[in-house]
Amino acid sequence: MIIMKFGGTSVGSAARIKDVAKLVTARKGSFVVLSAMSGVTNTLAEVVGYMFNRNQDGAKETLRRLEAKHISTAKELLGDASLDAFIHEAFEAMTALTRDFFGSVQERIIMAQGELLSTKLMEQYLLKQGVKAQLLPALDFMKLDNQGEPDLAYIQEHLQPLMDASADIYLTQGYICRNAHGEVDNLQRGGSDYTASLIGAALGAEEIQIWTDIDGMHDNDPRVVEKTKAVRHLNFDEAAELAYFGAKILHPTCIQPAKFAGIPVRLLNTMEPEAPGTLIDNSPETGKIKAVAAKDNITAIRIKSSRMLLAHGFLRKVFEIFESYRTSIDMICTSEVGVSVTIDNTRFLSEIVHDLKKYGTVSVDLDMCIVCVVGDMDWENLGFESRVLAAMKDIPVRMVGYGGSNYNISLLVKEEDKARTLQALSRQLFG
Repeated sequence: MIIMKFGGTSVGSAARIKDVAKLVTARKGSFVVLSAMSGVTNTLAEVVGYMFNRNQDGAKETLRRLEAKHISTAKELLGDASLDAFIHEAFEAMTALTRDFFGSVQERIIMAQGELLSTKLMEQYLLKQGVKAQLLPALDFMKLDNQGEPDLAYIQEHLQPLMDASADIYLTQGYICRNAHGEVDNLQRGGSDYTASLIGAALGAEEIQIWTDIDGMHDNDPRVVEKTKAVRHLNFDEAAELAYFGAKILHPTCIQPAKFAGIPVRLLNTMEPEAPGTLIDNSPETGKIKAVAAKDNITAIRIKSSRMLLAHGFLRKVFEIFESYRTSIDMICTSEVGVSVTIDNTRFLSEIVHDLKKYGTVSVDLDMCIVCVVGDMDWENLGFESRVLAAMKDIPVRMVGYGGSNYNISLLVKEEDKARTLQALSRQLFG
């Protein structure tokens, strides 16, 4: 079985939905996961914002516009008014939620409606084309445990009995689920990609396909470097590094179920369905550099303390300050007299700096960028470090991170040097 996930842009209009229908019907027995139509989730978030500001009129007007969009799409797909009642009922239910107390439970119910509507549109269109499509509500099998993590055993136990063996296509919603209390909730990290990965692991799928309007992962940022190429193969660890350090196509945690189940994930382009895309699996490619990615809006903090660095517990005290403000650290470098770290969340920067000054002299560098070289970086592979550093001979580097992973070397540079850095690395590493 193939799991096929399509994002919001892939089902963003009646024409796009028809294109997706052609792709999924070409392979009967596939399991299709859909996001909401493009823009719908943001519009629903706008409705929620109105409600938390007690602006019921704003919420109702926004819902009316969104209802009209879905009715128009349904008529373009089906040529009649057969879905008008279903769509109207869904929006009446959302409007009813705006009349009384509005809290987090009501918010999550509203945010789930986009996927419920898009899958209904797809189901009805497939049925009209003579395809035996079975719509399996994600709320019937996708569940979180008491720690807020997906309950894979529950998913497997409750999904398989729902599946009609005679169906041509199985269809469900991405992103949405129930929590341990039975309330409507969502998967947050990775959204619909996470749903596809969990279903693939639960069913022991042959492959999980993530369809977007981007041609897989690229060896560099095409906005900065000319003549970039799609990377045709990555292992899961390399993909996680690229995703974290700037490749927006995939959230690093969403493919963990596939990684642990040994199920390959393929990134494909709905605009170029014949392109091979990017295959992600557990197979390494020895001694090969795959790609370069960048992460902007980085802040570097240096704590210098010749008096306390060698004292027991110094690093613990430093890290506890970041923990107390729920601020994650990206990179870290240490010396005999100092510690440098980077963060991408500056919400509590002033408080963090104030507390760090108890233990040493603190300096801050704003507007920095982490550039990450990804590939087989095992320390026994000779030469790749010198190639990376050779590319940086004319560019000032604030920090270098190597050894924490076998799959990356990270360089901290000024944001104004980002383009030069990516171009220099591309010339040195990829010719």
